[in-house]
Amino acid sequence: MDEDNNLLHFLDDTPTAHYRKTCDEYSSQIDGDDHSDTSDADPSNARDRLETLLNQPANKFCADCGTPDPKWAALPFGAFICIKCSGTHRSLGVHISKVISVNLDEWTDEEVNCLANSGGNATVNTKYEAFLPENYKKPRQDFSTEDRAVFIRKKYELQQFMTNPQFACPLHKHGAEKRHNNQQHGGSKHGTFRNSWRKKDSENKGVKKMMDVGMIEFVGLIKVDIIRGTDLAVRDVMSSDPYVMIMLGHQSMKTKVIKNTLNPIWNERLMLSIPDPVPPLKVQVFDKDTFTSDDRMGEAEVDIQPLISAAREYQNSMVTEPAICTFLASENSILVKDSVISIVDGKVEQEIALRLQNVEHGEIEIKLECVPLSQ
Repeated sequence: MDEDNNLLHFLDDTPTAHYRKTCDEYSSQIDGDDHSDTSDADPSNARDRLETLLNQPANKFCADCGTPDPKWAALPFGAFICIKCSGTHRSLGVHISKVISVNLDEWTDEEVNCLANSGGNATVNTKYEAFLPENYKKPRQDFSTEDRAVFIRKKYELQQFMTNPQFACPLHKHGAEKRHNNQQHGGSKHGTFRNSWRKKDSENKGVKKMMDVGMIEFVGLIKVDIIRGTDLAVRDVMSSDPYVMIMLGHQSMKTKVIKNTLNPIWNERLMLSIPDPVPPLKVQVFDKDTFTSDDRMGEAEVDIQPLISAAREYQNSMVTEPAICTFLASENSILVKDSVISIVDGKVEQEIALRLQNVEHGEIEIKLECVPLSQ
């Protein structure tokens, strides 16, 4: 009975379960007895509380590598991290670690509550590094991206440092007993070999994919404002339910679905890390279907390298003019109208109207902003 309870406790403490449980706690706080109206919450109050948490001694250094002045947070763990470690956290997926910028994102009271309830970096490391081996080299700020990826995955996703390695995991014990019973009852040797080979091959592919993602160096962030679509293609009887997906390397994000329209207005901001080397930004539009796979409604690719170069030049005070570069539209290009990289209120931005490809017709308007790594 105790063994079964241990197994249930193990399964209940996975990152996905922890994330779900934390979100449920947020909901219970909102729906509690006080019935307070969160719609009237003061954003400045959340910002003030965030700054107070950030000024705590342990939170002035990255929880994973010790880099001073971290400007990112990993939820639901409640850890303040640096931008290099944030790239690895993003690669784990939002079901494990949701990365939020201290300066670039608007914080809600619930998100600040998550940080406050976690106890900050000191408490997070006490929990997730409780049994960190004495001879284990925890990453420092000069460590490679690969070393960071290995440590962060072990710390948060696999949670290898939370339990004493001297105690065997119940799952391992059950697996060992099952293999022993199969051998006792004369199971097919060929079948056992074939299944174990496939399992090992699948595990190796998963590890390789994680390592490939973790080894990527990031040079900054790109904020993508999905503004509107115009004259999109019909994919249902008379209209469509469009949404936009953007992809940059291994990363992808999508907007909400706008029901029953060919001229949707999203006004939604998405944010991705910029890997090095820099791939094109892929923009795809889909029609949301309930019972079948989503229909394609066109796509486009954007070269963001000029925007990154402009941001670096502006950062190095090499640019003083408000308009840095202009791309001219033509009948054969994907640009509906001329696109300008410009400086607006100290931000390097580019507004782009794209003519969707591989579709009957349709246009989409987006705005890009590049934030270099040092910012």
